[in-house]
Amino acid sequence: MNKLTLTTEGEKYVVVTRRFAFPRKLVYLAHIDSELIKKWLLGPDGWTMPVCINEAKPGGRIRYEWSDGKDGGFFLTGEYVELTPYSKIVHIERMHIPDPTPDNHVETRFEVDGDGTLMTMRMTLPDEQTRAAMLSTGMEHGMEDSYARLEDTLSKKQVIRQ
Repeated sequence: MNKLTLTTEGEKYVVVTRRFAFPRKLVYLAHIDSELIKKWLLGPDGWTMPVCINEAKPGGRIRYEWSDGKDGGFFLTGEYVELTPYSKIVHIERMHIPDPTPDNHVETRFEVDGDGTLMTMRMTLPDEQTRAAMLSTGMEHGMEDSYARLEDTLSKKQVIRQ
């Protein structure tokens, strides 16, 4: 069972979990390697990421730009707070669709789970309204599409630079 689960806690938290059939180190590195991110973090089919700036260090900036190949697109900006190889990434992000959303504080943990990895992502949003707006975008489906693409990318034994 590799499908993600998305739950809410309290008024402002979203928790996403997903199991990957790959070692923790590979799953962690796929979340910070720009070339790999451009291959899998795309959401629904047909979207691309023409810009992927990912300075994976505390204080490093993040900028991802997505395009649907037509007239649609949006981008995300943020910065890293903490990286603990190969177990935790903490960052802040804001979507620009077109105006920036309030900060989303994200902590992603990677735990050994048998011969695979259990990823748990906890998002902290400023309030219940912001969380409801984010969930109304259909993000769960787009996230699973991206994570399925990540599994496919890793199964093809793509090289991950360290």
